[in-house]
This record gives sequence, C-alpha cells and structure tokens, in this order.
Amino acid sequence: MSAHDELHAHDDGHGHDDDLGIHATLSGYMTGFVLSVILTVIPFWLVMGHVITKSSTAAVIILALAAVQIVVHMIYFLHMNAKSEGGWNMLALVFTIVLVVITLSGSIWIMYHLNSNMMPSMMDPSNLP
Repeated sequence: MSAHDELHAHDDGHGHDDDLGIHATLSGYMTGFVLSVILTVIPFWLVMGHVITKSSTAAVIILALAAVQIVVHMIYFLHMNAKSEGGWNMLALVFTIVLVVITLSGSIWIMYHLNSNMMPSMMDPSNLP
C-alpha cells in the first residue's frame, strides 16, 4: 500500500452523505433555486396584481406559500431529512417549531386581549382632542 492509498483509506466513509440520500449537486441547488424563485414571485404577483380582493384570503395563501418555501430551503439547501445527523436535526426542528408557535400564539393572544380590554374612553372618537 502506497502513502497515497493510506491517506485516502482513512477518509473512506467520512463526510459523505450518499448513504443518507442527500446529494449536493448543481442540479439539486438549481432545483431549489427555481422553486424558491417561483414561490417568491407568486405572492408578489398576488399582491401587486390585486388578484385576490379579500386580504385575509391573500394572507393565508401567502403564509402557506411561505411555509412551502421554508420546506424547500430545508430540503434543497440545508439538506435536512429524517436521517441526517441521526435524527437530531429533525428533533431540533420540531423543538424550534414548538417554541415559535408558543411565542406567536402567546403574542397574538396578548395583543388581542390588550385591544379588547382598552379603556372605553380611548376607543370613543368623540373624546379625541
């Protein structure tokens, strides 16, 4: 065995994600890029073209497309799946999602109650100076 073979024999199987089904290729990155551009252009077109007149419907569609775009970024650019890093990436993602949901729902709940429990004199337009 030559010195060159000994150097490369140590690296066999380390740092390769082929067994996990993750392939960082130019075509994979281009697929992710094209999907990201499409998922960015659609909401922009919906808002700028006034395609949907009801703002709540447009907001729900835009949020759904944003969620899809997050998944595209995680798969194509971060190479996350259930097998990567022994499943720890997915566990960290679930924990992050739980924290974000708790934070957002708590914030919305607090803002709603602050708005609904305002002093009546502040809500009456006749009391304005």
